[in-house]
Amino acid sequence: MRKLTLELIPSPALRKLQKPIFKHIESFELLEMLKFDFEMGTRIGLMKVKVKEGYSIKEVELPYGSQILSVLKEESDKHVCVVKIQVPEDFKNILKEFDLNLIWTTPLIINQDKRVYSCIGENESIKIFVELIKKYGAVINISFQKAAYREHDILSVLTEKQREIIIAANKYGYYDYPKKINSQQLSQKVKLSKPTLIQHLRKAEGRIMANIFTGY
Repeated sequence: MRKLTLELIPSPALRKLQKPIFKHIESFELLEMLKFDFEMGTRIGLMKVKVKEGYSIKEVELPYGSQILSVLKEESDKHVCVVKIQVPEDFKNILKEFDLNLIWTTPLIINQDKRVYSCIGENESIKIFVELIKKYGAVINISFQKAAYREHDILSVLTEKQREIIIAANKYGYYDYPKKINSQQLSQKVKLSKPTLIQHLRKAEGRIMANIFTGY
């Protein structure tokens, strides 16, 4: 199993289709998928909804039978909501193409200018999804990683050496404030030269940050 994260710039046709959705809304961000019914063309999810300036969440009306079922939390222009997205009848057959036994996960972000999709599945299903999605826009960024289910899953993007060193750095207090150990002392602990240590740390930190901010 692998996790795919993909950024798509919508085609003009997709922009035209989604335009009514963004009359009052700036963006949707999936927090958790609750239901995805390919047959009925229905998605229900826990989403963070960002409303455009000058509008309130109460004014939002979604087209095609879609609706905000419940507003759970409000913070300025951002609202955590249970949202039902209904695909127009004409597009249900298109949606069924994407019934590929994939697990839809985060980040999943939709706005007027960009869509970020994330899913977990077998290699063959992911390849089919990537080819299908290219029909609806330009793929500008794509990443694959092993699907891992560990408490420290974020470290799965690192090489074995990077993982070993960044764990040691955390253990010995390199990331504490104030630091309990400097880079020279840490290099002696892990038996590497200071330049090599710093190179490994910078690459590890870069990979972790890139993974966290994929799609943002």
